[in-house]
Amino acid sequence: MRYRVTCLTPTLVGDGQKLAPIDYMVWRDHVNVLDQRRIFKLLSKGPRLEGYLTQLKKAEKLDFASWGGFAQNFAGRRIPFEHSSAIPVWERARAEHLFIPTFAATTAGPYLPATALKGAMRSGAVFDRWSEKTMRDLAGRMQGERAPRNPAAKLEDAPRAKRVSAGDSGAGTYSAMKVYLLRVATLAARAGKFELGWKSARGTCDARHIEESTPAFAEMAVPGTEFEGAWKEDSRQDRIRLFQASNRYAAGQLARHKRYAEWAGLGKLAAAVAALEKHVEETAGSDSACMLSIGWGGGLHSKVAYLETDDAAFRGVLREFPFFQRVMQTGLPFPKTRKIVFEGGEPSTLAGWVRLEVA
Repeated sequence: MRYRVTCLTPTLVGDGQKLAPIDYMVWRDHVNVLDQRRIFKLLSKGPRLEGYLTQLKKAEKLDFASWGGFAQNFAGRRIPFEHSSAIPVWERARAEHLFIPTFAATTAGPYLPATALKGAMRSGAVFDRWSEKTMRDLAGRMQGERAPRNPAAKLEDAPRAKRVSAGDSGAGTYSAMKVYLLRVATLAARAGKFELGWKSARGTCDARHIEESTPAFAEMAVPGTEFEGAWKEDSRQDRIRLFQASNRYAAGQLARHKRYAEWAGLGKLAAAVAALEKHVEETAGSDSACMLSIGWGGGLHSKVAYLETDDAAFRGVLREFPFFQRVMQTGLPFPKTRKIVFEGGEPSTLAGWVRLEVA
């Protein structure tokens, strides 16, 4: 059997690698990834190697006036920006914000690691088993002077997910990749209502000053990109139940994203979520397809199997961890942030939503 994954929104499933600002140069609306081996080989024949190595060691970005010819002639590959409006943002950004996470790839090209699919389906299977009572029981085990090391180990077991097997996809083409601009939206409470803000390195700026927020850039597969790989299953019924659980999980995630878009007044994001909800409705009646949120940028809702984040028991569990204590004290919805993908210079959609089909 084979599976096919179709990207419905910009998607990044990486391998932990990032392009540093000295690994590439921006030229002609593209990120030109430098072939450093060829460059070193060329410069070793003349007196310029020392100057180039000095700049690599000290500079935050390569000086285009001195080394721009490398972007034209020694680029291993060229990744276009999703929209030209992202380039002025890139030019103004600090160097520490210009590290670009890249899609997982072999020497043959980009591919989709199967672990991204299995992880998302496993979360859906666990989601289908959890209830308010389950969370209350977990919160009870967290009480006391010494909480157990892994109090939810048995609750997180998803045997049905172990009965299907997916292999890494075949290699795709780099022509399906673009560099997208992303920013982190947040909520602030004012006069009893929620207002949109944008996260920056200095704090939070209001929606009117979005250009002051901290940008992020990522190499992502464009919507419509497809990946295919091998699929094995012990039982067709196990796969059907797993896909149904994944669809219910996807519906729950999108319902919360939709509410967030309404709170924040992000009209394009709300429309994008509504379009994804239609895909969930279509796959809900299928025994061979499901919707998944995978990869980088999906946020907390793509990583936890319990979506009722306003539940008192859930918040009680989080308060046991110092990292979340301050967040819980604000009284704001949790999580209050979303990583938003920009398209055409406007906040538009969420990262990592795909359709999985098996035949």
